[in-house]
Amino acid sequence: MGSILALQTNGGADVTMSSREIAELTKSSHDNVMKTIRRLIAEGIVSGNETPYHHPQNGQTYSEFLLSFRDTMVVVSGYNAELRARIIDRWQELERAAPPTPAPVAVPAVPKTFGEALRLAADQQDVIEAQAAQLAAAAPAVEFVDRYVESTGLMTFRQVAKLLKVKEPEFRQFLREAKIMYVLGGEWTAHAQHIEAGRFETRAGTAQNSHAFNACKFTAKGVKWVAGELAKWQLEQRGEGAHA
Repeated sequence: MGSILALQTNGGADVTMSSREIAELTKSSHDNVMKTIRRLIAEGIVSGNETPYHHPQNGQTYSEFLLSFRDTMVVVSGYNAELRARIIDRWQELERAAPPTPAPVAVPAVPKTFGEALRLAADQQDVIEAQAAQLAAAAPAVEFVDRYVESTGLMTFRQVAKLLKVKEPEFRQFLREAKIMYVLGGEWTAHAQHIEAGRFETRAGTAQNSHAFNACKFTAKGVKWVAGELAKWQLEQRGEGAHA
C-alpha cells in the first residue's frame, strides 16, 4: 500500500493520500479513481497535484493524484460507509506518522518609519538602563569580595553595613523585610534557619552592668550571602520606586 507524505518547502509537513492508495483501500480500479478526480477538478470542486509514479515491478511510469484530507473525503463521498471508514482510519495513521511542524521562529521587526526607529531605540535604552541598574545594585557585593579577604573572624551588624556601604537604617529595613534578622531584647538576632545555614553565630557576652546577653554576628559565609541578597533587594526597591 503506497502512502505519501508530501513535504512543503517552508519546512512544515502536509499529509496527502495518493489516488493509488484510495483505489487499493476501496477495492476500485485506479483508472476509475483518476476519472472521478479529474471530473471533480474540472468542476472546481477539488484540487489535486497530478504527479508521475514509477511502478517498482514493471518499471513503467504512470500518473497519480496527491489529495488533501478534505479532497479525499469529497472523492470517496459516493462510496459506502465501510469504505469511507477505511479511508478515515488510514488518514489517522498517516497523520500520526507525520513529523511535527516546527514552531515559528520569532524575527525582530525592522522599523519602517522614523517614528518606529525612535521607539525601538527608546526600548533598547530602557534595557540598557535596567542592566546598568542591576550592575550598580550588585556593586557592593562585588566590592565585598576584594575587601572582605582583609578581615577575619565574625562581624557585627554595623561592621557589615559599613563594609557593604549601606546606611544602617536601610540595612535594618532590608534585614527585617527579607526576614533575615529581627530585634529581640534590644539585640539583633538572626532567624533560626540562617543560623542553621552557617550564616550567623551567636556568642554570649556580659555588659558593663553585668547584664548577660547573646550577640548574633555574621560569619564569612553570611556576609557573602547577605551581600547578594541586599543587591537584589535594592534593585527591587528601585524598580518599585520607578513605577510609583
